[in-house]
Amino acid sequence: MINRETIETITTTARIEEVVGDYVTLRRRGVNLLGLCPFHNEKTPSFTVSPVKGIFKCFGCGKSGNSVSFLMEHEHFSYPEALKYLAKKYHIEIEEEEQTPEKLQELNEKESLYNLNFFAQQYFSKTLFEAEEGKAIGLTYFRERGIREDLIKKFQLGYNTEKWDSFTGYATTQGYKTEYLIKTGLSIEKDNRLYDRFHARVIFPIHSASGRVIGFGGRILGNEKNKAKYVNSPESEIYNKSKTLYGIFFARNAIAARDNCFLVEGYTDVISMHQAGIENVVASSGTSLTLDQVRMIQRYTANITMLYDGDPAGIKASFRGIDMIVEQGMSVRIVLFPDGEDPDSFARKHHPAEVEDFITKNADNFILFKTRLLLSETKGDPIKKAALIKEIVNTIALIPDGISRSLYVKECSALMSVSEQILLSELNRIFRLKLKKGLSDSASEQGVPEPETVPSEPQLEIDSNSAEFQEQEIIRILLLYGHDLIKIRKNTGDEDEVPVMVADFVIHDIGTDELGFEIPLFAKIYEEYLAAAVKETFPDRVYFLSHADPEISRAAIDLVFTPYELSLNWLKNSIMVETEEGRLKMHVEHALLAFKARKIDKLIHEAQKKLSEASTIDEQTSILETLRELKKQSVRANNAGLGRIITR
Repeated sequence: MINRETIETITTTARIEEVVGDYVTLRRRGVNLLGLCPFHNEKTPSFTVSPVKGIFKCFGCGKSGNSVSFLMEHEHFSYPEALKYLAKKYHIEIEEEEQTPEKLQELNEKESLYNLNFFAQQYFSKTLFEAEEGKAIGLTYFRERGIREDLIKKFQLGYNTEKWDSFTGYATTQGYKTEYLIKTGLSIEKDNRLYDRFHARVIFPIHSASGRVIGFGGRILGNEKNKAKYVNSPESEIYNKSKTLYGIFFARNAIAARDNCFLVEGYTDVISMHQAGIENVVASSGTSLTLDQVRMIQRYTANITMLYDGDPAGIKASFRGIDMIVEQGMSVRIVLFPDGEDPDSFARKHHPAEVEDFITKNADNFILFKTRLLLSETKGDPIKKAALIKEIVNTIALIPDGISRSLYVKECSALMSVSEQILLSELNRIFRLKLKKGLSDSASEQGVPEPETVPSEPQLEIDSNSAEFQEQEIIRILLLYGHDLIKIRKNTGDEDEVPVMVADFVIHDIGTDELGFEIPLFAKIYEEYLAAAVKETFPDRVYFLSHADPEISRAAIDLVFTPYELSLNWLKNSIMVETEEGRLKMHVEHALLAFKARKIDKLIHEAQKKLSEASTIDEQTSILETLRELKKQSVRANNAGLGRIITR
């Protein structure tokens, strides 16, 4: 268990822009930072980070939180795990109990899978560097490929021996469960025995964007035709290959910094490019590119450069995946290496500067590249050329931006020697078909049932006397301005004003009238202020923003975060704007009066209901007296400062 003092140290030390910036490309917008939300698909940034407040909020999907909750949501960490991740990132020491086999069994399943993968990575790396077989076979293989030792350690490469169950046997003796060995795919069960999936292979750990080991790739070193060259971990609760990019953890900062992502095919391509000093590179690990992988890259950049060997057939096979990137509004470029070369071999044979220079000079726009490649295959055949035109226009139709579409129509028209009007006509035909299909699908999905079969909508009961808005405003004031000072008169006749903390003033004023909060969430927050008032020390905003209760934390963030901010241009041009802080005393008093007025109105409503149900004259007389007093209070509260006159 991490104590409260350490939690506060972690949450106050962690910089939200740095934590979120590891996963999302952020650009400054005034005092805040803006980026594409990692929790839902969007093309216009609505994900806002406030470095001053230490929180984030997406005004598209509504997700919000602080550094801890971001990691919990994005990486599916538990609360303690997110704290430990931040402690490690900011070099804050946390004393941890030793994890015995018994305690390992108590962990939840997902955490157990992560733990086991980390343990396996450590085992494979140790085998590579310390075991005789590992050094003689595995380490020799990496060195023969020219991979430096620092890169071997950076990517945590490893080796597993030829013995069929060397890892499985060791993991079992260390207390790891058979079911988790099978679920991670590290072990395979056959004839009631467990065997290593990756025996006699060099190992490539696969990391998540946060650096956790989620799976493995293993390459065989022999020439046995009956064995697959590469074997990968099966999908599990923590590893989904369609949502994973090899090398993303090591590339994300470079991708954001260079505003470009190089996409290659294999593990060694990534490592060799890193060795050449090019770090903004990831691999799809031999799988067809997926939409989830594209969106992962899109968090960091809108530009992808795909690096291919010189095989046209392989490139054409990937056209569908590249069309998907275009549809996301991203810019795609293609680089073809010379015949017989791939990114790995080319990077090993050339100086790093030469590799980068080659990529820069040979990067070709995808649509124009595709047009030229397919055009070379038509060889004057009009039927093939007609098919080519349709293929290219279909790709252009995927581009969401109209200006870009028109520019590509112009470029492709010149390349194919076809008039722009023909391409535009085909483009409009595709759009009409899409629109027609969309309307048809919408109609079938939203078919209107016969009137007699339409179920009646349940009517929501609205409490016209609810004080939810007024309670929310009081809590918002406490969160934003609780420690600020306002000047008030101690007594009605006093002329001198004394400074009082807003939180003190609010709690005293509400307590004098013996009023409480009805909304349970606001009541919980207010109770913490009441408890603090006894100790004469109020919690600050950060305390609630990073509260251990996620409901309180979310509510605090939603209340203090606004998408609007005052433009610096107003100040530069000496345009004075009245702010909430500038009229804080008036705002606090107004909020309290509104709170009281609504509470009194509710009491009046309840008294009127009792009056209608009263059965005796004495009861009615007593209730009428209460009603008269309540109405007097209502008139005073409303006339005092709410800007409305009540005469009833």
